Amino acid sequence: MNKKLLTMLCALSLTVSVTGCSAKTNPITSTNTNKTTVTNQSIDSTKSEELKEVDTYIELGDTINIKGEGAKVENNVVTITSAGTYSISGELKDGQIVVSAGKEDKVQIQLNNANITSSNSAPIYVKSAKRVVIGLIDGTKNTITDGKNYVFEDTTTDEPNAAIFSKDDLTIIGTGSLVVNANYNNGITSKDDLKIEGGQITVNAVSDGLRGKDSITILNGQITIDAKEDGMKSSNTEDAEKGYIHIQGGTLNITAGQDGIQAETNAVISNGEINIVSGEGSKNSSSKNENWGNWGGKQPAGMQPPEKNNTTTTEEMESISAKGIKATSNITISGGNINIDSSDDSIHSNDNIIINGGNIKASSGDDGIHADSKIEINDGDIDITKSYEGIESQSITINNGNVNVVSSDDGINAGGGNDASSTSGRPGENNFNSSSKCEIVINGGYTVVDARGDGIDANGTITITGGTTIVNGPENNGNGALDYDGSCDISGGILIAAGSAGMAQSPSSISSQNSVNAALSSQQANTIIHIEDEKGNEVITFAPSKQYQSIIVSSPKLKTGSTYTVSYGGTSTGEAKNGLYTGGKYTGGTESTSFTVSESVTNLGTSGGGSMGGPGGGHMGGGKGGIRPDKNGNMKQPPTQNSMENNIQTQ
Repeated sequence: MNKKLLTMLCALSLTVSVTGCSAKTNPITSTNTNKTTVTNQSIDSTKSEELKEVDTYIELGDTINIKGEGAKVENNVVTITSAGTYSISGELKDGQIVVSAGKEDKVQIQLNNANITSSNSAPIYVKSAKRVVIGLIDGTKNTITDGKNYVFEDTTTDEPNAAIFSKDDLTIIGTGSLVVNANYNNGITSKDDLKIEGGQITVNAVSDGLRGKDSITILNGQITIDAKEDGMKSSNTEDAEKGYIHIQGGTLNITAGQDGIQAETNAVISNGEINIVSGEGSKNSSSKNENWGNWGGKQPAGMQPPEKNNTTTTEEMESISAKGIKATSNITISGGNINIDSSDDSIHSNDNIIINGGNIKASSGDDGIHADSKIEINDGDIDITKSYEGIESQSITINNGNVNVVSSDDGINAGGGNDASSTSGRPGENNFNSSSKCEIVINGGYTVVDARGDGIDANGTITITGGTTIVNGPENNGNGALDYDGSCDISGGILIAAGSAGMAQSPSSISSQNSVNAALSSQQANTIIHIEDEKGNEVITFAPSKQYQSIIVSSPKLKTGSTYTVSYGGTSTGEAKNGLYTGGKYTGGTESTSFTVSESVTNLGTSGGGSMGGPGGGHMGGGKGGIRPDKNGNMKQPPTQNSMENNIQTQ
């Protein structure tokens, strides 16, 4: 790559604030009471409500009939004044259901084929109660629709401001269906906790789909959200114990103009089927644009100021983002199937991301997975099919799991970006501190990177102790399959990194596991490289997916004092996975060279008139400080910091 802001230092603040977190420890602790502890937040994930026997029946229509106690009607407004269970059925063409009960009263509203419309306020408005439960009766279809303009009782407040609005805890249960058409602002809002335990729920909103100020918990249900702004949002910024989103199950299909899921503190996903399209998807990339407000050439609908408010400031617009899943604190994923197509980062945390399991597929117009402080992958299947930078943070640790990354710039990057996203001020900009080095640690797992920029890049150190890591790196000489500023220490596992030769680095001489860096004439994509020992035992048989001029191999099979032969071309009868063959027989190749391992790094061949970087690591052409070839293979002095900042690679 055009080396990213080499003077940039990354932050040491890698302390994971998630309870009980270590390199291989699940940061979520569960107890028999189904309570999950995240940081200092206790999340109750128990199904707490059931449909109860009805106390009062409310039949809507041209005339509203009430059978039972605790409710009254005036001017097409039904007011529930006390605790109890209320069945609501029929059609209310322009009216309102208001809950104005005691502060300790628990109210259950059962929607039984109810169609409620209000032209100038929230069709369902909870003013006061201890808790309100909306039950969706099995087999019923219920619709809530508001108008484009609200008339407020008190002009100093904007409440209610959602089609279903509650000032207190709100829970939705049952198996029936609910359609919410929010034409003024949000779809469903609770100023306390919002919990969904079941139901077939569709929300169409001109602003946010679901909003729980203190928290949103999804236990089950089939939820479809089409929101011009955020799909789901928990927004409490005043209490560190609140502002979280916890998804334990259910099916969520979210289409959002802005963020799909946004938590002010922590986002926790332990199960469920989650599908998110944000900012019109990765086709509408948010990265590297001279005028970010143009947002990849087309500004998503969610980026437009709402019709009700045409006074959106530049500062407010700059804070808008279109990420898939976003949290100000931590994101923890331990299960579920997650599919994200986002114009901005697919998964983004301003602090830490911990992945302990689950299946994640992401297509991003910017970073696939980004955390300002730390990313830790302990298990799971992660497939980033499109990104500008695939996985990016100050500190990245892969302990286990299957990780596949496709990127137009760096694949795995510990540091800032070659892109302008760290400095341009566009929405969702990278935000690295600058007090210490960055690091990439690979202890296990199976990691495959396909990068047009640097494959694995650390503005600090790389440490590999285990696992299998395969890099199909850049084809241009301005980037390298392996790139680091400090050291690259390999003590175990398998590393295969193929790419261009101009900026190729070898692992460091401090490595206890041997490696070889072979420079060669340009080879076409899918041309096999085969290394075997003098007895014919295979070290590797690998076919890079792109054209390559350099390949780095580190393997426990490379023994000091042993002699090896390198061949190119030919075929193998073995089973290929990501270009790496296992078993079978290799034949038909052309023997290129042989070498004897005498030190931890063996460099073979030359390119562009310069020697391969020495055992301590270094770029082609005399290392990082020397003359090196440009993207056309011409030798030149390394660029200055200013020239690198001005020579941002556009892909």
